[in-house]
This record gives sequence, structure tokens and C-alpha cells, in this order.
Amino acid sequence: MLILMLSSLSAWAQISLFDDEEEFLPVTEAFKASATVKGDQLFIDWNIAPSYYLYKSKFKLTAITPDTKIELAPLYEKGKRQYDDIFQKEVELYYKSTRIQANAADLPNEFELELASQGCADAGLCYPPQKQYLQVDISSGAITYTPTPTVTPAANQKTIKQKATLTAAVAENTAETNSTSPQANIKTYSLLVYILMALGGGIILNLMPCVFPVLSLKALSFASHAEGHHSHKAHGWAYTLGVVLSFIVVALFILVLRSAGTAAGWGFQLQSPVFVASVMYLFVVMGLSLSGFVHFGTGLMGAGQKLTQGNGLQSSFFTGVLAAVVASPCTGPMMAAPLGFALTQPPAIALIIFIALGFGLALPFLALSYSPALAKALPAPGSWMETLKQFLAFPMYITAAWLLYVFGNQVGMTGVLFLVIGAIAIAYAIWALQHKPKANWGKWLVTFSAYAALAAAVYIAYQGKSFGQKDDSWVAFTPTAVQELRENGQPVFVDFTADWCLTCKANEAIAINRDKFNEVAKQYNYAKVKGDWTNEDPRITAVLNEFKRSGVPLYLVYPADLSKPAEVLPQLLTLDMTVAALKRNGQ
Repeated sequence: MLILMLSSLSAWAQISLFDDEEEFLPVTEAFKASATVKGDQLFIDWNIAPSYYLYKSKFKLTAITPDTKIELAPLYEKGKRQYDDIFQKEVELYYKSTRIQANAADLPNEFELELASQGCADAGLCYPPQKQYLQVDISSGAITYTPTPTVTPAANQKTIKQKATLTAAVAENTAETNSTSPQANIKTYSLLVYILMALGGGIILNLMPCVFPVLSLKALSFASHAEGHHSHKAHGWAYTLGVVLSFIVVALFILVLRSAGTAAGWGFQLQSPVFVASVMYLFVVMGLSLSGFVHFGTGLMGAGQKLTQGNGLQSSFFTGVLAAVVASPCTGPMMAAPLGFALTQPPAIALIIFIALGFGLALPFLALSYSPALAKALPAPGSWMETLKQFLAFPMYITAAWLLYVFGNQVGMTGVLFLVIGAIAIAYAIWALQHKPKANWGKWLVTFSAYAALAAAVYIAYQGKSFGQKDDSWVAFTPTAVQELRENGQPVFVDFTADWCLTCKANEAIAINRDKFNEVAKQYNYAKVKGDWTNEDPRITAVLNEFKRSGVPLYLVYPADLSKPAEVLPQLLTLDMTVAALKRNGQ
């Protein structure tokens, strides 16, 4: 949270400094749009100033008449993909210029085009979302720019989303593909064919990025100790048993859920943020161990690691279990048809298909354990094994990063932040338990802090789903909302914010989205109103101008007494400051 606060302070200071020095172009000069009509196609050409860029995801074209609003489905050029610090995710950007093409064949002959966009400067300033208005006449090709909307919507105005149209050739190819797909002919194959397809699909799973890191563990084990041929066979079957039993458990669970009316399918466990967070932790720990940063002892901390590392049959069995777990989100070639078939058949047949799939996944490793030639081809143990072991840590880290990406898509970037903190807490706990001081009081203190960090990591994983939940207690801002709430005898807290505002997000994490804030707000019967300025809203802009603010954040605390003015809070909040303001104005 401190990092977020400092980042926000830095961004705010930079923007204020640059504003004072007038180094940034006005938004209308940084991003210039021109429109043309050619036949039944509408083209929007953007001229973007050097070192400025536009976000692809922020473009929105809407054709407006008094009776309808038609959200267009335009074609975009390929932009530059990169991680964006403001939105904290990978985005697609346009530099220098770009063209947007929209189909106008089904649009009215005359309409007003609302063109929404948002851009930033490389130096760090991000402009608020902008809207431009164009009066378009398709028949004559005439286009007139207006600074404000000119169409007055009727009371029964409808909103329609334009559907992307396919050309005859594309439609024909689609129809042909559908008619010849395995799913379309799924009942024409015999059970033996589906078993062979499942077996082949399982073998191909070994080549998938999500499974390879786990297989590297046992490959390392085979090369690192000189066991007899029969011992290798035992390891091969232990690994196979772990894989197949895991697939049986997954199959049974899916069948139970489906019989209860729940839509469950292959990889369903990855739909659980708690499961994703737990597996992400596991891969981080395994990576740290392979890198040599962590050396497990014989205590509780080493128990989980010993399940998949070591020379015993138990390690091979649990490596098979782990391989099955991480293979579940992967769907390789030849898997779609047998899985679709299995989920429509009686339980016995479905289990046979899943067993074949699991056996296929385990087959390459089992074959290695039975092949004297392959076993002899493995290099003799030596110092190179330590280098290889450390190298194999990187697939573990990549898998952890992928799971973090999945978790972020499920719960949002706030959840990603906390999950990373949880992983760091686990790393600290492992380190602390290996560096306990000799003094009794120091040993007790370090041990307590280590297990407290572990508990925090477990709590974060357990609360994974809650990160994606929205607080429905907020009322959307309208010009009359505050007045009506105060007339009903309620004090009002108003938060003017935006998704692209770093300071806003820091304030929400530090002072607003906190239990104490909500408790005091409930105690004094506050109505909470949120003014979302992520997209341009003239009503919010008017309030910002009224309070002499050029942008968000803006925090207002209105007493219930209509004769008293709003208290304007600072742009950088603390929890105590915010709670004190609620108490002052809630009396």
C-alpha cells in the first residue's frame, strides 16, 4: 500500500509540475481525427503527435439518432502491445497514426457519430477520456464536426449493438468447418477410436508449456541417481499411478457436479481463485528450491516439497499427481472430441476415456523407465546436474507467472498485488525458519513471525474470490442524487474517481475500501455516492469545475443539514483523516 501511495504521489507531482511548465500538448493537438465516407464504409483516421499514443480498448463509435443509438463494431489495425503501468495490464497502443473502419450499410442515412477515445504521453501524463461529435450524411459523404452533441434523444430511444458481418467466403468456410468438425460427427466414431484419441491427446499434453516444468523434475531425478533398471520401472509405474488416479478423481468430480446440474468440464478447478492461488504458491516454492535459494529440512516446511522431490517412489507418485493438476487447463490436439464424448456418456465409459487420457500423459515417462537404451543414454551424475537443476527453476517461475495471470483475470489487479505479497510472505517464512538465531527469545520471535507470514499467505489465497466482488452499497452519481439523499435526512460521502487515476486507487486501498470506513459510514447512516469519471461525463466535469478542480480525485462530505456546505477532503487521504471527517459531518 505504501508503494501505491508513493507511486501516486510521484505521478501527481509529475503531472502538476508539467502542467505548470505547459510542456504537454492540448488533447486536441495531441490526437487529431478526420473522417471520410467511401460507399457504405466509414473511415476514421487518427494523426497522433510524436511521443503520444492512443489506447485501442478505449475507442468506441456510436451512431446516434433521436430514436436509436447503434454501437458500431469497427475494424482496427494491429497496434503495439506492451504492459501499461496506468491500467496495470497488457494493452494495445497506437503511435503516429491509425485507421478505424466501420460498416455504414445498415446505418441511417444521416446520424451523429459519437467518437470516444483516450490517450497518453510517454512522459507520464494520461488525458481523461474524450468524446468528439460528427454529423454524418452517408449519401453525400458530408461530415461536420460539432463541439457538443446536437441530437436530442427521444424518451423511447433504443440502444443497438451492431453485429460484425461476414463476407460470403468467410461464411462459406465457417459452414464447411462446422460440418466437418469432430464435434459435429461426434457420434459416428466407435469407443475404440475415442480411447485412441484420448491416448494420443494425453501424449501430446507432454509438449504443452503447462506440463513440461513438472516433467523436468523427474527427468532430473532419473539423471541424478544411478538406480537399476527395475528401480526405474517402479518409478515409472508410480508416476503413472499418480497421473491416472488424479484423472479418475477429476472425472468423478466432474460427473458428480454435472449430475447435480452444475456446468463443469475439463479444467474446471482452474475456475477457482483459491485453487489457482494455491498452485501458484506451490510453483514459486518449487522454483526457489531448484534455484538453490531454499534448502528444506526435515520439518513441516519440507513435507510438501518431499512429495515431488527426492528419490523415493512417493516422489514419483506425487509428481504424477502434480502433472495431472497442471495439465488440466491445457487442451491439446485430439482432446476435444473424446472429452466431449466422455461428458455425454454413462459414468463407466466416461471413466475409461479419462483413464486413457491420463495413461497417455504418463506414457512417455513410463516408456523411458522401460527402455535400457534411453536409460543408458542419460549422462552420468556430476556437477552439471546442479546447473541443470537451477536452470529448470525458470519453467517453474514461468508457470507461476501464468497462474498469476489467470488469477488476475479472475479477481482483478488488487488480487494480483495481494497474491504476490502472499508469495513473498511464504519466501520470508522459509528463509526465517532456516536462519533462526540461537537465543531462545530471538528463536521464538523469528519462528512466530514465519508462521504468521504463512498464515497471512493462506488467508490471502482463501480470500481470493472476494477480491473480485464489487461493493453494491455505492450509489451512482447524478446531479440530483446528493440533494435527494440529504433531503431524506442522510449525510453523504461522494467519491469522484476513475479507473485510470492512480491516486484514486491508492486512496481507495488506504482509506475508503476499509472495514473501519464502512463501519463508521453505517454508524452515522451515510449514503455513499461514487462519481465514475473513467469515461467523460459532463455532469461530473461540472462539479469538478464548481470546486475548482481540474480532475479527480475529489472527495466531498455533505452533512445531512441542507444549510451546511460540503467539506472538501484533501486529494491524498489517510484512513484516520477520512473517518474523522465522517464523524464531524455525521452529527
